[in-house]
Amino acid sequence: MSETSKPSSASEATGGVELPKQYKPADHEQRIRARWDEAKAFHADPQRVLRGEAKPYCIVIPPPNVTDRLHLGHALNNTLQDVLARAHRMKGFETLWMPGTDHAGIATQAVVERRLKKDEGITRQQLGREKFVAKVQAFKDEYEKIITDQLKLMGCSCDWDRQRFTMDEVCARAVREAFFRLFKDGLIYRGKRLVNWDPVLQTAVSDDECYEEEIDSSFFYLRYPLREMAKGPKRQSAKVSANESMPVTWNELARRGYPGAEQHGGEEQAWVTVATTRPETYLGDTAVAINPKDPRAKSLRGLFVELPLVGRIIPVIEDDYVVLPAAMQADPEAAKGDPKAVYATGFLKVTPAHDPNDYEIGQRHKDAIEACGNPVMINMLAPDGSVSDKHGWSDVGDAHLFVGLPREKARKKVLEEFKARTVDNSTATLLAETKPYRHSVKHSDRSKAIIEPYLSDQWYVKVTDDRLAPAANRALSSAFGGTGLETSATKGKEKANSDGELRFYPARYAKTYEQWHDGIRDWCISRQLWWGHRVPVWTLRDDAPLKGGDFSRSLGTLASWIREGRICGYAFGNPLTEQGLKLDLAEKNTSSEIHICVLDQDDDEIVSQLEMNGFEQDTDVLDTWFSSALWPISTMGWPNPELAGKEFDGLLQAFNPTTTLCTAREIITLWVSRMVMFERYLMPEKWAAEKTKPNALASLAENGEGRGPLPFKNVFIHAVIQDGEGRKMSKSLGNGLDPLDIIASHGSDAMRFTLCQMTTQTQDVRMPMVKDPTTGRNTSPKFDLGRNFSNKLWNAARFTMSMLASSHPTSDTSHPTSLIDRWMLSRLATATKEVDEALANFEYSNYAQTMYDLLWRDFCDWYLEAIKPTIASDKSQQAVLRTTLDCILRLLHPIMPYVTEAVYEQVRLLPEMPVKGISLASSRKGNLLCTAGWPEVSDSLRSEEIEAEFERARSLVTAIREVRAQHAVPPKRRITLHAAGAAVDAQAGALVQTLAGVETITSDVSPSGSVAMPFESSQLHLSNLKDAASAADTGAERERLQKVIADNEKSIATLEGRLNNPGYAQKAPPAMVKQTQDQLAKAKADRDAAQSALAAL
Repeated sequence: MSETSKPSSASEATGGVELPKQYKPADHEQRIRARWDEAKAFHADPQRVLRGEAKPYCIVIPPPNVTDRLHLGHALNNTLQDVLARAHRMKGFETLWMPGTDHAGIATQAVVERRLKKDEGITRQQLGREKFVAKVQAFKDEYEKIITDQLKLMGCSCDWDRQRFTMDEVCARAVREAFFRLFKDGLIYRGKRLVNWDPVLQTAVSDDECYEEEIDSSFFYLRYPLREMAKGPKRQSAKVSANESMPVTWNELARRGYPGAEQHGGEEQAWVTVATTRPETYLGDTAVAINPKDPRAKSLRGLFVELPLVGRIIPVIEDDYVVLPAAMQADPEAAKGDPKAVYATGFLKVTPAHDPNDYEIGQRHKDAIEACGNPVMINMLAPDGSVSDKHGWSDVGDAHLFVGLPREKARKKVLEEFKARTVDNSTATLLAETKPYRHSVKHSDRSKAIIEPYLSDQWYVKVTDDRLAPAANRALSSAFGGTGLETSATKGKEKANSDGELRFYPARYAKTYEQWHDGIRDWCISRQLWWGHRVPVWTLRDDAPLKGGDFSRSLGTLASWIREGRICGYAFGNPLTEQGLKLDLAEKNTSSEIHICVLDQDDDEIVSQLEMNGFEQDTDVLDTWFSSALWPISTMGWPNPELAGKEFDGLLQAFNPTTTLCTAREIITLWVSRMVMFERYLMPEKWAAEKTKPNALASLAENGEGRGPLPFKNVFIHAVIQDGEGRKMSKSLGNGLDPLDIIASHGSDAMRFTLCQMTTQTQDVRMPMVKDPTTGRNTSPKFDLGRNFSNKLWNAARFTMSMLASSHPTSDTSHPTSLIDRWMLSRLATATKEVDEALANFEYSNYAQTMYDLLWRDFCDWYLEAIKPTIASDKSQQAVLRTTLDCILRLLHPIMPYVTEAVYEQVRLLPEMPVKGISLASSRKGNLLCTAGWPEVSDSLRSEEIEAEFERARSLVTAIREVRAQHAVPPKRRITLHAAGAAVDAQAGALVQTLAGVETITSDVSPSGSVAMPFESSQLHLSNLKDAASAADTGAERERLQKVIADNEKSIATLEGRLNNPGYAQKAPPAMVKQTQDQLAKAKADRDAAQSALAAL
């Protein structure tokens, strides 16, 4: 049957088929997914956008890592995205929700390495790079399918024909192009810096790949002998040696005014004591620092210390960073609360190559350190964390006994040697003492190894350049202080130097974004891994001989390659150009390297020529976030959609910039920021305005100035799911919830509704966890809410279908006149507006709660009950009933797609019965609800007068029900309401009779034994509550009225206190103050009426 066909009756339309008595998700979800897939319901058509037939709406999925199955946090994020995608699809937008996965370089490699070690007992080095990468690829394929299947089970309406992977051919081409442009423009460079180093995986890692954990350790106190320059001839070399210096005695220190020097043996060699938790790093010390406010500092100026066994002479320097011991601080008692001050000696060993704070000190005192002939940074570790003299440490001396030891064993060995040795001419051992110390240490999230600050050569993106991070910061909307959202804090403010429209929801996260850019450092993008995008740079290193004959013969070829845009490069820090090529290569010396970036990894002509002449491709791969930063454009075929394939035709023009990003707060800095940087830098400045023109991408000039479009305008930061105790869910704690377990026990819709209902913009989501007794798996009673709501919808639909069983189609538009129908339409109009507002502001909890109230309270509890006596004969009411249920299904579909689609399969077959003011567009694909039109409900249907009138009737019904309950009146017993004058009008009276079990409403005087019931300013009576034999029970009635009086007295006191509070009266919205005043008046009237009734007993 077609969408527009009109059956002669409901029973004919449904073929006599009814909805089953119970909704069992497993009976429907797979079948409905198959219908969606068959109809290609979620496949976006960019040509509709380019032809002007529809507006675009686009979300790119934050690609989950292919390391494991999705957890409940993924379920939350993807549910929220799906709500937006489904709602906008129904609203008529051509909607693209782009799915995909992330290769997650270090995380995936770590998982596969562990599996390789466990299953085959070998390392990746033993297996070899090519075979190892093949194993990782197989692992990726396995988990990519698992992840895709999970997303489909959750009901995600992604465009599955366009699924991408950060290392597929299309995305890899974008990575190469972006690297090439940034490298050519001088924004990618090679540098030797301190990085977070994982000695197990032997790679640099970012801060987000680390975690802090407290460990039990010790502070070790090491004595360094003091030296001073020897008197005599000027030194022949820059380096200070032990032979050119002489010991400093305690007598000399006393002469210099050193406090406490006289307590030591006068002719013994003096020392300073440093405290450290990593004594093995002393091998890389290049200075000892003291705070200039320390009373000992003045007497140590110009002196040096000698590193035991190594023999290196290093200066004593003064720096404010050094913590003063507690006893030397201005408030010694207060300082005792600072562990650093308690454990401090006042002397700090400075190891710039192995500590970030020491690195900064080393840079500040570079001249003093180098004056001793030492480099500022001495790296004494190998990549595996063992002590090494091959990576920057040369003056080994007698410390050779530590070389080759792993850092843990080296630590023990250093302590043994220091304990066994004494300061020259002294009985004091080099190890002064050891104190237990518990402190937080950075660990690698993947290997769990303790992170080592490590000096290494890495590739960096110069994000501090104005074209990148500052340009991204300027992208914040100028409105309301840069948040784009008005709050009390931002009202009337504008962000200076803003040229974009980026907005965060909740608004507070705009400050996180802004502060990150204000203090940003250049981004280390290289990783010493095998799984990832390999750095596309070939290097002729300092010591590499020129191979393949005379390299100068190739210079002309290189010039042509540069001219053709196939390569770019740097020699000795200067860009390679056609004009400067010969000079640069001719002046090759041993102080630098030549780097050439190749645009196309399959350009065999260039690669073979470079490698034949001594160039080698860098073995590092790029940080995962580099490819992720290109996600909004790489997934759509940039930089060359035509080359990417036919399916990319028009995709970039139609859907970039995208509309909304939904992500977690912990990656605002790592991902959101970098996507903004890259799109603003790489996309043409006039892209948004001229992208629909033919060949727009090719014809518009490259931007390169950070003035391009935004990748998205709206960023919604979702909550974090915690367990019932407020802890983050994790495998190690065993408190995680598997979405598939919830789907199996409650259904996908129940999970989705519960997650939406709990998602506010003010706090994280707490999910109490219990064990399912039948499966032994973790679950949460919170999901019962969603399951109950699914069942409520199903039962309401079954009841509606039965009520409409004899209905017939009509071409006439209904104009409902009854109070209950007009009230239902008013509530529907109000709810539709509230849902639209909630969607526009990412207020998922408000959306879910509005639908909960509309279906459960308004539709089921009141409307369906009220129309039972009249629905069979009232055609207009039948139209309202059918239309209201249809609207509810459409409004609820984005949150609960399966159950609404299952119900809609039957509801769409009901005869059409239009209602004035409501438009329901037919489905565009496959007669499916997911592609049907969003309800267009006229605001004219909203009526405050009608809703107030119904609320008055509902209050009366509630009051009567309370009296019935208090007097234990049987449900089927019909009673009489005595209401004088016009206390109850005709329409409200009919509702009261139906909903409160009232047989008659009369103005007659109530008989003896009736029960008084205060209502508003009147006193009504109820009679016929019981048989005559049991009617007279004044004691129970007196008790009831006394409770009514007491309850209202309590309410009156509370409300009067609120209104008498000047702060409330001045600051609360006028509507809220008026509502409080009305509540007070009603409470007083109810109290007075109850008092009158009590007096009459």
